[in-house]
Amino acid sequence: MPKFAANLSMLFTEEDFLDRFAAAAKAGFQGVEYLFPYDFSADEIKQRLDANGLTQVLFNLPAGDWGAGERGIACHPDRVEEFRAGVDKAIEYAKVLGNTQVNCLAGIQPDGVSSEQARQTLVENLRFAADKLEAAGIRLIAEPINTRDIPGFFLNRTEQALEIFDEVGSRNLQLQYDIYHMQIMEGDLAPTIEKHLGRIAHVQLADNPGRHEPGTGEINYPFLFAHLDRLGYDGWIGCEYKPKTTTVEGLGWLDSVR
Repeated sequence: MPKFAANLSMLFTEEDFLDRFAAAAKAGFQGVEYLFPYDFSADEIKQRLDANGLTQVLFNLPAGDWGAGERGIACHPDRVEEFRAGVDKAIEYAKVLGNTQVNCLAGIQPDGVSSEQARQTLVENLRFAADKLEAAGIRLIAEPINTRDIPGFFLNRTEQALEIFDEVGSRNLQLQYDIYHMQIMEGDLAPTIEKHLGRIAHVQLADNPGRHEPGTGEINYPFLFAHLDRLGYDGWIGCEYKPKTTTVEGLGWLDSVR
């Protein structure tokens, strides 16, 4: 059975961020992920990981001004140097935290930039990041995201992502498959996962509609968990959902699969 990681940007938000590590461990999670660590020192976060016996599973490369609505800069031709500096910053944190993979958010296609120009910028940035991270012993992953929640997000379908990865040509670049996003964009979850399992390094979940915990929407999570188990997926599943009430009250789904 796959291992489950609490996404601390979405779960246990009743707590201050650094207190969410203890809350996740108390709830039975073995690992944690979140959007970004950069508002805190790596040593502060490492202390919370160690104190609670948690594995740092994933965080994102710096993604521009999140508060202003930016959702990544990897497809922005005028921000390549900023992107590259962000790769260096992520490596610094990952080394302290023992984190072995980071996610790249492609970003929203900028106004005035053609799809081909955005694509080529993304390819070049992914190639740079994959090589730099591989030298540091860290895997690069990237995820398609639905364009309903983030209109204009450049990377938004599985096949599109894998075609871009093929152009990048790095053995150190794999797919983050977010079940929620891909249910919205393309459906056909089980066959897609099976077809591309060898290129999937990380899975995330939420139910649809509402982006709440499994069991609140249309996705048959008991089937998908059993399907992943049958396929031999032994990576992490990040729980990146908005609890319908509180995090703890909504964890019955997790108890049923452990």
